[in-house]
Amino acid sequence: SSLEYVFETHRFGTVIDASGNCALKACECDTARSKLLNYAQGVETARLAKQYNSVLIRISTDMVFSGASGLGGYVETDPKDPIHNYGKHQSEAEEAIQDLVPNVVILRVPLPMDYAPGGEAGAIDWISYRFRPGRPATLYTDEYRNPIYGDDLCRVVEYILSHEFPSGIYHCGGKRLVSLYQIGQIINALGGYNPDLLIGCLRTEAGPLPPRVGHLGINCTKLYSLLPDNFIRPWPFLDSLFPTDPLWHKTVDRTPWTKFDAVDQYLVRGE
Repeated sequence: SSLEYVFETHRFGTVIDASGNCALKACECDTARSKLLNYAQGVETARLAKQYNSVLIRISTDMVFSGASGLGGYVETDPKDPIHNYGKHQSEAEEAIQDLVPNVVILRVPLPMDYAPGGEAGAIDWISYRFRPGRPATLYTDEYRNPIYGDDLCRVVEYILSHEFPSGIYHCGGKRLVSLYQIGQIINALGGYNPDLLIGCLRTEAGPLPPRVGHLGINCTKLYSLLPDNFIRPWPFLDSLFPTDPLWHKTVDRTPWTKFDAVDQYLVRGE
C-alpha cells in the first residue's frame, strides 16, 4: 500500500495518528466512507507502527459516548455507547488499535480550539464562517464539551513522547465545561459579530440527522495526574470571557476587543 511505502521509506520512530473525519452528517450518509476514514485508516496505521516498531499515539474522540444521561463526568472505563457512525467507528478503532499495539497511548479529545485546514471545519472556523458574511448559526444549548486549546493538545503529545508515560486511554480536554451555544456566544462577542445571528436550541429540536450527543463532560483526572499542574488550560482561559447568561453576547461590553483580533488572541492562542 502507499502508506506502507511511506513507512518503509521513512522508518518513523514516532507516529501521531489523528486520522478521521468528524463531518457527522456526511459520515451518517456514507457508512462505508466513515468506516474507511475513522476505522480502517487508523487500524492500518497501527499495524504498520507495530511492524516498524514505531511509538504510536492515537487521537480519538469524546463522541464514543452519547451524553444521553445528561450528567457528564465520563471516565475512561465507562461503557461506550456511541450514537452515530463517527463515534461508532472511532470506538471500534480504539479497540482494534489497542489489540494491535498494546503500548499505544490513546487520547480522547473533545473540541480542539484552533484553526482547521480549509478554514471551515473547526468550531471556531465554522462559527466565524457563518457570522462573518451575516449568516445565522444555530447551536445547541444542551450539548456540553470540554474544549482544549490546540497548543495545549500539542504540548500534551510532546510531553507524552518526552517522558516515560503509561500506555492506555486518557481523556484529554480542558477544565471548563462549555455548551455549543456558549461557544457561539463567546465567538460572536469577541469577533464583533451581529448578536442576533446566534440562535440557540435544544438538540431535540433539530432534525434527526445526524444524531446529536448530549452532555459529554469528561473527567480528565487520570491524565492531569501525570502532567505538571495547570498544564492544560480551561477554554476560554479567562473567566471574564465565559458567558454568565443566555444574553451575555448581547449585553457584554465589547469595547476592549475591538482594537485587535480577540478571537485569535484569546480563543486560539490563549494569550
